Amino acid sequence: MKGHKLTQDHLAAFCQHLREEEQSPGTQEKYSRDLRTFAAWLDGLDVTKEAVSAWKEHLSAERYAPVTINSMLASVHAFLRYAGWDECRVRYLKLQRRLFRDDCRDLTREEYQRLLDTARSLGRERLLLVMEAMGAAGIRVSEVKYITVEAARTGRAEISLKGKIRTILLPGKLCRKLLKYARRKKIASGEIFLTKDGGSLSRKQIWAEMKALCRRAGVEATKVFPHNLRHLFARAFYRSCMDIAKLADVLGHSSIETTRIYLISTGAEHSRQLERLGLVS
Repeated sequence: MKGHKLTQDHLAAFCQHLREEEQSPGTQEKYSRDLRTFAAWLDGLDVTKEAVSAWKEHLSAERYAPVTINSMLASVHAFLRYAGWDECRVRYLKLQRRLFRDDCRDLTREEYQRLLDTARSLGRERLLLVMEAMGAAGIRVSEVKYITVEAARTGRAEISLKGKIRTILLPGKLCRKLLKYARRKKIASGEIFLTKDGGSLSRKQIWAEMKALCRRAGVEATKVFPHNLRHLFARAFYRSCMDIAKLADVLGHSSIETTRIYLISTGAEHSRQLERLGLVS
């Protein structure tokens, strides 16, 4: 099969395309990272269907998790569609539908509270409020910038992402804390969570600040990352209303199947359910 040369110009153009498509910063970073990993492995070889298949086999041989391999393939496939090289796409690995999630990645409400208490005890008020906003409203880390003074005053934030606009309701207690913080920081309008030079907080900065709390809070680092707060919100919200369609709307999901992933029980919960069946004499 005739191949294609993957150049630095292709990589730069694809990154620009992702920005123009208003993909989230996290998505842009991941797609770019995976594509550069693929390019480094090619080491000048042509991009062909056989090459992409060989890369998939290489990742398996390197003991990447199947879900990670499929995720990396999705990044490369996104580029192939953009470049018009669809003939080079390959099949994803077949995965069994997940029945339960890994306990070591599951952040409990108690652990969440320990993170908040630790941030408070260290005087990290901004980080404390960022975590509370993500936990109480179920927003993505890329949506933190939509927590504004105006949103805190009205109790609702208008979030525009990936061509979709949705309204997020903010709890009254959170709004009062946000407005109090804004007044103390002399922020009269616009974004509440700002850096020292007045810029928006980056995803990396929020991630790093959360990770710095782990040891003091006694929470495993594998459980502490911004998106886990969104998962915690989803589980709490669903237990309250037992309405997956409503939860999908709140989270901004276009597919309930995406929302279902957030509600998969832990391995421990799954084991307890099996024990309750009472099928062992």
